[in-house]
Amino acid sequence: MKNTARVKVTLACTECGDRNYCTTKNKRTHPERLALMKYCPRLHKHTLHKEVK
Repeated sequence: MKNTARVKVTLACTECGDRNYCTTKNKRTHPERLALMKYCPRLHKHTLHKEVK
């Protein structure tokens, strides 16, 4: 298996709770949870999206 440290993560909007985005991250270099400002289509604005399990 190639890139076993890289895992898929889902990003959920902190305001509405929708799971809008999927991405990958390297668990070895960034063990903490990912948080990005992304566009929420339901709210029609940029909001904070955090990694969920």
